[in-house]
Amino acid sequence: MRTSYGEIGPERPVVEPDLEPSWLDGGWPALARKWIEQAVEAGLPEPNAMVLGTVDGDGHPCTRTVLCKGIGTDGVLFFTNYESDKGRQLAATPYASVTFMWAPLAHQITIRGPVERTSAEVTADYWNSRPRGSRLGAWASRQSRPIASRADLDAQLVDAGQEHGVDADVPVPDYWGGFRIRPESVEFWQGRPNRMHNRIRTRLVDDVWMVERLQP
Repeated sequence: MRTSYGEIGPERPVVEPDLEPSWLDGGWPALARKWIEQAVEAGLPEPNAMVLGTVDGDGHPCTRTVLCKGIGTDGVLFFTNYESDKGRQLAATPYASVTFMWAPLAHQITIRGPVERTSAEVTADYWNSRPRGSRLGAWASRQSRPIASRADLDAQLVDAGQEHGVDADVPVPDYWGGFRIRPESVEFWQGRPNRMHNRIRTRLVDDVWMVERLQP
C-alpha cells in the first residue's frame, strides 16, 4: 500500500529578512549563538539540542541527539561516556556532523569537521556544574550496553549513590568527558515559501573561511 503525504500544513509566513552572506561577516560562531539565543527566547524545548552523526565500524551512519555545551571559534563542545557507541565510533573515526533544528523559527545549522577529546580541565569544569544526580547517573549507566530491566538500571543508580555517599564529592569517571568538533564546514538554513529556502555555507579553505550561497 502506497501512502502520499504531500505538503504538511500551510507555508510559514516570512517574519525576518532573507539570510545573506553578510550575516557571517562577524564569523559563523556569532550567528550560531544568535540563533540559539533566539530559540531560547522563543521558549523552544532543549534549544541547544543537536543531532550528532557518526559512522560505525562498517561505515554505516549512526545518529542520536546530544546537548551542545559550548560553541565558539574553537568549535562545538559536548560531553558523553567515552565507552558509549558514539564515544567508540568517534575514537575509531574522529569526524562528525551535527545539526541544530528549530522548526518554529525555520532555522537549521549543520556543522561538520574533525573531532578531538577535550582536556581534563575542560571536562572537570563542566562536570562540576552538573547536578549531583546527573553525576551519579554517569557512574551508574554503562552507556549503550544491554540491561535486563528498568529495575536493574534503577538499582545501579542506588548503588552509585551508596558508593559515593550522601555528602561526598562525586568525581569524574575516567571513561567520561568532552568532545570538540573543529568545524571545517558550517551551513545555515532559513526556511522560505515554495521550498525556495535560503542556504549559506561557509567552508575552511587554506585557513580562510569562504562563504557561498547554495541552491535549496
